[in-house]
Amino acid sequence: MILHSQIIGEGKPFMILHGFLGMGDNWKTLGTQFAESGYEVHLVDQRNHGRSFHSEAFSYSLMVEDIENYCKEHQLEDIILLGHSMGGKTAMNFAVENPKLVSKLIVADISPKAYPQHHQDILKALSMLDFSVLKSRGEADAILSEYIKDVGTRQFLLKNLYWKNKEQLGLRMNLPVLSETIDEVGKELPENTIFNGATLFLRGEKSGYIEKTDEILIKKHFPAAKIITVSKAGHWLHAENPAEFHRIVVDFL
Repeated sequence: MILHSQIIGEGKPFMILHGFLGMGDNWKTLGTQFAESGYEVHLVDQRNHGRSFHSEAFSYSLMVEDIENYCKEHQLEDIILLGHSMGGKTAMNFAVENPKLVSKLIVADISPKAYPQHHQDILKALSMLDFSVLKSRGEADAILSEYIKDVGTRQFLLKNLYWKNKEQLGLRMNLPVLSETIDEVGKELPENTIFNGATLFLRGEKSGYIEKTDEILIKKHFPAAKIITVSKAGHWLHAENPAEFHRIVVDFL
């Protein structure tokens, strides 16, 4: 099965991979701006996310396979690959396994290390949505707000809400499988894997995802890596400071 995507613009292929519980559509504004610079931008939904297929199986090796199949289907080579958070982990894994397919790699606010599970509250909140009684986005937001105080996080999650039919709301993501396989998301990049190509790591100034001590590990896997901080931004650096994020990426390219 081939992943769902939105393709914007023409030119050199530029693939963007969203984070956990997100979808390609989260990147539409920035994707459109990149397309205006002469790129064919592929906003991809990873498996069990967005409009892509649901599967009982979920791991980085499978998500790499999905991207390989996607590249074959769309005859893509020499791609620019950008991934945020979970998408950044997929992008790193893809680049070390397929170095000839990736001309430049951009990783947003994630390092190759293992991360402890930290999405439990969000997954619990989403599991509280009872679609047999929920009739509106507002009702869903009210339930989520009991568990998640941050409005931005709730809006991000509510993008997954859609009308399955005239009567019934549902979630695009495969919540049961993502909840069961949550430990996969934090897994480290396999040891002794290297991508020697041009690589940019972006970290949010107010985010703790890439620490100073991670720089040694980043350079071990990605010897050519540049590490740049996006100011006034946390983990959602592309949403919190899109202008600076865009400028740094375009300069790198």
